[in-house]
Amino acid sequence: MPRTNDLGQPIGDPLDVALPCPFPPREPMTGRRVTIVPSDPVAHAEALLNAFCLDEKGRNWTYLPYGPFASAGELRAWLEATCTGDDPLFHTILDREGQPVGLASYLRIDPANGAIEVGHIHLSPRLQRTDMSTEAMFLMMARVFDTLGYRRYEWKCDALNAPSRAAAERLGFSFEGIFRQATHYKGRNRDTAWYAIIDKDWPAQKDRFLRWLDPSNFDEKGRQKTPLAG
Repeated sequence: MPRTNDLGQPIGDPLDVALPCPFPPREPMTGRRVTIVPSDPVAHAEALLNAFCLDEKGRNWTYLPYGPFASAGELRAWLEATCTGDDPLFHTILDREGQPVGLASYLRIDPANGAIEVGHIHLSPRLQRTDMSTEAMFLMMARVFDTLGYRRYEWKCDALNAPSRAAAERLGFSFEGIFRQATHYKGRNRDTAWYAIIDKDWPAQKDRFLRWLDPSNFDEKGRQKTPLAG
């Protein structure tokens, strides 16, 4: 039964967290497989371009509102113009060898309501379908919920972007609907699919990640024994 007020009207649950939440810090996030650091245009542009260029057909750029970039200088200029502010707060994903291989950001950061979005996710072929990419997404979630105490973590994408939608579901986000004609980019419409994890979901999701990421879940060739969705 829903809670009601003195007038018998249904009302929401009481808040059980302290608001506002802290703003995300510019500090590294470190796991067994990856390290996530604030994006540095000078230090990261060339390696990122090399990693992105492994996507020879440019499929990863289709659903991003920018790119592709023809040179490290062009990418660096975009990074300097777009990726050095506080919101979106861009991060570069470094692989096991410490090489930049992907980007992701916190954005639409709303400390007053304890809500934050993950976006601008660009995983190069060196990250896609690897344990590194899953750990990177887990580290960003863990900072939001465990360290900063946010109530809501959002994932939004073009409703036609099937790989992104599948990734959101695999990572434990719940589908919340489609906002039609929400925005536009590259001269075309975008209907936006909304997903989210809330703080009440997080304990079970965290346990699921930790079981999957445990070294015992991988064989001697690095292949998973039990899938994350299992």
